[in-house]
Amino acid sequence: MDRLDNTVRPYAWGSTTLIPRLLGTEPTGEPQAEMWMGAHPGAPSRTPRGPLTDVIDADPERELGPEAVARFGPRLPFLLKILAAGAPLSLQVHPDLARARAGFEDEERRGVPIEAPHRNYKDANHKPELICALTEFDGLCGFRPPLETAELLAALEVDSLKPYVDLLRAQPEEAALREVLTAVLSADREEMAATVAETAAACDRLGGAHAPYAGIAHHYPGDPGVIAAMLLNHVRLQPGEALFLGAGVPHAYLNGLGVEIMANSDNVLRCGLTPKHVDVPELLRVVRFEAGDAGVLRPEASPDGEELYDTPIDEFRLSRLVLPDGVAPRDLSLRTPQILLCTAGSPHVGEHALAPGRSVFVPAGEKAEVSGTGTLFRATVVA
Repeated sequence: MDRLDNTVRPYAWGSTTLIPRLLGTEPTGEPQAEMWMGAHPGAPSRTPRGPLTDVIDADPERELGPEAVARFGPRLPFLLKILAAGAPLSLQVHPDLARARAGFEDEERRGVPIEAPHRNYKDANHKPELICALTEFDGLCGFRPPLETAELLAALEVDSLKPYVDLLRAQPEEAALREVLTAVLSADREEMAATVAETAAACDRLGGAHAPYAGIAHHYPGDPGVIAAMLLNHVRLQPGEALFLGAGVPHAYLNGLGVEIMANSDNVLRCGLTPKHVDVPELLRVVRFEAGDAGVLRPEASPDGEELYDTPIDEFRLSRLVLPDGVAPRDLSLRTPQILLCTAGSPHVGEHALAPGRSVFVPAGEKAEVSGTGTLFRATVVA
């Protein structure tokens, strides 16, 4: 197995303190948003044998196992991250596999450069993801029932929001959500900026359930995504709780530290809260206009104590192991590849002593004996 040396991405929304606090290092004053663990070509983990991308490319079946290669191809199918949000991320959705393939092929055929700012599809893969909170973690996930949103907006007494309130009250669920989101994202930018400013002031004045949206507007003044965000469920995760984000589910992370795992893809369609490109027609093809609960996940403990976050995705499987003091060493060997990430304590994996924020890559079939105390997250695939 290999100890991983991982890249921290300095996106503007990142926290200046959460990742340094986990790693036990001094903050630099700069945002530290995501630490990537895996073989994504954008920032592959480094190992004593070289970049993990090169290690896997040299012998995919040895590193990933024949079953994983047969099912997912000769690439590690997941990307594991530590995510630290100090400000809201962009409001976004991810495509399903069919839409990702069609969109990628279309942009390739039209010759849109892969790094073009207006390109939607960087690859032909879907991007389901799971975020598990390490601290209290605030996010937006999925549409709130339209009548509840109508009441939330009506309480603000902002005249320019009244047409949206009327639509949410009068139309069937799918039509109401589609028409309001379309209207918000297609509105005149100057008029919408004035609406956002008035809405933010009212949210700040009322507080309570409106308070999160005042905070979002503080970071993104005048952005139509502030109004779009009010269509979504606000959820606060406690440590150990998680959210699964499937295809077409609008979402945004607001603040907190978490472990995130996703299919190995860069495909994002943005709705707002960003200076980046927003392709409204393509976005509307991808969004699932269905209301419901945010769906907080809690881990399910197996008889041996491993706690699994159950999702309908085969490209990744995330579980948590809390290792108490005085327990005998435990064999975590699998016939699939895995990354083991420490988030607390000082466990050993084989000869490697881990500390919070440190991780190892374990090739398929290689022995992985764990001892000591602490908390480990285990990322692998469904065989």
